[in-house]
Amino acid sequence: MSNQRHATPKKKPPHSGLPSFTLNISTATVRLLGKLTRLQIIVLSVAMCSIVFGLGTSLTSSPSPTAINSALPAEQSSDRKVIELTLGDATDADHSRKAVTYNSSLSNASSAIDNRNTDQASLTEAELEQPQAVRNIVRMIEPGDTLSEVFDSVGLSANDVLAITTSGAEGKALVKMFPGESLAFEFTPGDTLARVSRDKSPLETIHFTPSQSGFDIERITRTPDIKRVNHSGIVEHSLSRAAEKAGLPASTTMNMANIFGGVMDFVLDVRSGDRFTVIYEEHYLNDQKFKDGAIIAAQYVNNGMTYNAFRYVHENGDVGYYNEEGISMRKAFLRAPLDFTRVSSSFNLKRLHPITKQVKPHRGIDYAAKRGTPIFSVGDGRVVTSGYSKANGNYIVVKHGEAYTTKYLHLHKRNVKRGQRVKQGQIIGQVGCTGLCTGPHLHYEFLVNGVHRNPRTIIKKLPKAKKLAGTEMPSFSQATASTHEILQHFSNQFELASLSLSE
Repeated sequence: MSNQRHATPKKKPPHSGLPSFTLNISTATVRLLGKLTRLQIIVLSVAMCSIVFGLGTSLTSSPSPTAINSALPAEQSSDRKVIELTLGDATDADHSRKAVTYNSSLSNASSAIDNRNTDQASLTEAELEQPQAVRNIVRMIEPGDTLSEVFDSVGLSANDVLAITTSGAEGKALVKMFPGESLAFEFTPGDTLARVSRDKSPLETIHFTPSQSGFDIERITRTPDIKRVNHSGIVEHSLSRAAEKAGLPASTTMNMANIFGGVMDFVLDVRSGDRFTVIYEEHYLNDQKFKDGAIIAAQYVNNGMTYNAFRYVHENGDVGYYNEEGISMRKAFLRAPLDFTRVSSSFNLKRLHPITKQVKPHRGIDYAAKRGTPIFSVGDGRVVTSGYSKANGNYIVVKHGEAYTTKYLHLHKRNVKRGQRVKQGQIIGQVGCTGLCTGPHLHYEFLVNGVHRNPRTIIKKLPKAKKLAGTEMPSFSQATASTHEILQHFSNQFELASLSLSE
């Protein structure tokens, strides 16, 4: 079988490349020209030249930008389009894919320079006169990144990394950036590094500018506009739902629960018909809200009992919340070790165990909650046990001074170790279902001098909260007088509105 690729090609007949009808047209044209007069031939020649000249002009002229954009792929239709590139396994080949750059038709800085130099000859004089755009790259920090990899991904060297990290404390802090943060790189039209910027927060930006000595550091700070707002609500089913309906942010709702945590158990004490009013701060930058601030004052009316709390800044800068009499809202112990959920089993010395089916004292309270719900230490103390047993699962025991002990059982995760000091409200674990249990919950116990006591009732017999010193009361009264009046005004307005709606 012959190899077709190496077969000797056959000779083509003369004019084999032209169709037969083309030869016939050529012969007819020659005969026609022979019959024309000299003047007719001149006129025909001029007309043909005009047609050819017009076609040549249209073929050689540059198409309009619209035509170029419609013919190019989407990623090449604009010279300033953001393209997001992703990172693989932090290899050298992948570094360039980790940048967000405004030079969409080029993959990295070196190719941009080469292509610009190559295209200079084809640019028109008008295009050459237009200034080249500054190139900006925003590089997101991803898990596992190093500062060297970040700089390498935008075409910078190890010397640049060394220079910026030795420029001062802010430069050194770049190596400790967290995933989700970003660095902005600005390059001149000549592709020289002009500036590196880090947004530490919406209110603070650090600029690193190359200099002869390395990098100069400039800190830019912005002052937010702070607005005080108020929201009121009434509880029908749960505090969280009532707060959401009232427009209260979730973080502010949690802060309110923490403030009143020493006088109320938001799991057990909340009743339908409870009312609350909160005055808090909102922070704005360029007319855009970027975060919720501190609670200035709050009122919670629980089952007819009114609790007020006012934010007070001491002369030394410490911040605390106090009622109108100057008594601290921070008690020795929180009334509950986790935020408002639901209780599945209360203190009962004759409870039938749900698994063993034996009558066994239930020496604490079970708080049913989703797995992973944070658990707080109810008071300052020291962790005496952080371990695991078959019955208790993961459990923690905290000693609060000499007389008081709290226990936290069936945890999904323990966040503290034996011997560790903890503060009131500090997260020490997560709700789970380890050991003998039927579903995710926290079993919480309270002991006084080694004897189990009902956490619901013993809290009322514990040491009283501290009161402001007499010398500070005039300052406190002056600082909170107007706030107290405003808080009560909004609370009264809401109560009247609620009553009118119910009638």
